Amino acid sequence: MSTLKLNRPLRLSHGTLSCRDLAASRRFYEEFLGLDCVEHVAGRAMMIRLGGYWTVVCLPSPREQKLDVHNHWGLDLESRAAVDIARALALQHQEDYGIRRVLPARELHGDYGFYLEDRDGNWWEFQCLGGRDYDDIFRAGDQVRAPEGPRP
Repeated sequence: MSTLKLNRPLRLSHGTLSCRDLAASRRFYEEFLGLDCVEHVAGRAMMIRLGGYWTVVCLPSPREQKLDVHNHWGLDLESRAAVDIARALALQHQEDYGIRRVLPARELHGDYGFYLEDRDGNWWEFQCLGGRDYDDIFRAGDQVRAPEGPRP
């Protein structure tokens, strides 16, 4: 692990994602995902967040994007049962919110969860952490590299 730090930012503040229609995406983010939204530049940009400082800036784009499931946004849930309920709700409301795909729930990298693709081609992971949190992961430091092979 390198100790060299050329820049000293205050915090990791935001990321961006694309959407085709701010109003339709906002409905999905607020009603289905349970996120907080504010359209901070009318008709041109919206910030979304949940439970903290870090935000996602949603920008309208007329072009269709093609993202891989490994390029996703994660939502942590309290239990495996909550993950199963979220997946059932995604299937139940798939047409209402334009959800393109809902993948099966499974164990992955020590956690339990599933992925869904929203109306804009963005992927979302609903997961229950396997008895640890992100601070635990950073405290543990770098881990041994996994064997090479096909990814799940």
